[in-house]
Amino acid sequence: MTSSHDLVVVGGGAIGLACAWRCAQAGMSVLVLEREAPGAGASGVAAGMLAPVTEASFGEEALLALNLEARAAWPGFAAELEEATALPTGYLDSGALVVAADRDDAEELRRLHAFQVELGLGAEWLTPSAAREREPALSPRIAGAIHAPQDGQADPRAVVRALAAGLVAAGGELRTGVEAVGLETAGGRVGGVQVVPAGAADGAEREVVPATSVLIAAGAWSSAGEIGSDPFAPPVRPVKGQLLDLRVRPGRRPPARHLIRTPRCYLLTRPDGQVVLGATQEEQGFDRTVTADGVYRLLEAAWEVLPDAGELELVGARAGLRPATPDNAPAVGAGDVEGLLWATGHHRNGIVLAPLTAAAIAARLSGREPPAAFAPFGPDRFAGGVAA
Repeated sequence: MTSSHDLVVVGGGAIGLACAWRCAQAGMSVLVLEREAPGAGASGVAAGMLAPVTEASFGEEALLALNLEARAAWPGFAAELEEATALPTGYLDSGALVVAADRDDAEELRRLHAFQVELGLGAEWLTPSAAREREPALSPRIAGAIHAPQDGQADPRAVVRALAAGLVAAGGELRTGVEAVGLETAGGRVGGVQVVPAGAADGAEREVVPATSVLIAAGAWSSAGEIGSDPFAPPVRPVKGQLLDLRVRPGRRPPARHLIRTPRCYLLTRPDGQVVLGATQEEQGFDRTVTADGVYRLLEAAWEVLPDAGELELVGARAGLRPATPDNAPAVGAGDVEGLLWATGHHRNGIVLAPLTAAAIAARLSGREPPAAFAPFGPDRFAGGVAA
């Protein structure tokens, strides 16, 4: 049996690593368990939108408040992480444009803009000509846009690399190639995690990794197997997303400076000329196949508003699985077993919520109150199988 840790984190994506880093900074002995490589799940396929205003939805005011607080934490979080590791995060205050490709889109976005104004979000409606003044490559056929100057972006893969380095620099450990298959409990309290080598056959001998506390941050796999048997285990399902990696060709201008969003796609341009075009939303179980239909639909959606997108170099395509709960909001907090915590179900908001989720978990384990914005999003709201 290995030596015990104050905290074992199951899952080495942006959420798990951010929580681990903050807890290690607080003086806890921390071990992260990851079956593949850090960021191999949803974090490695995320675009990195820090866009609570752009992503605001009717009826999700509590989630919006959470996302806004998390977005406000990003400048300090990115600066601290970059200083601690000398690694970039790709953080950028780019602003965002939500673009209407036609009149139908414009009607939908007008309603969204009225909702944003009602909530005091500082979003501005732009006429087609005003939108093209900001982004000249926009199609002359667009029907208007919403400008959200507060929204921005980060590079999730860079963030994961920096978090992994920050964890180790803070005294934490990262162990890859192992899969968590169960919890070690005694007397109603967690005592560790049962693991096997990644890809091991059923019935493989289990190793116990002792811990005082265990955090489940395994993304779409958080509710799988025995670990999901906790009464407070949130019902997490995978939602497939496909995206394309593109690049500005030599001598060509970037397609946009802002984060571009439409009802059917988003497009982020990095300062180095890399472009991310995403993302589909598919209920396909744990399938991570890139499909011709997915690629076609994304390119078509981008071309509607940015005709020059067709001239970008196609570098590759990826598909990943977002962890989604029944209400598409995160599940962060304590489980039914003492010492067990959850940080999962972040769906489309994992990158933007990483700093605040980490603060919440570190606060709980340090005996402090977590951010109040997380109050509606405890895992216990799904107890009995019904969302509160």
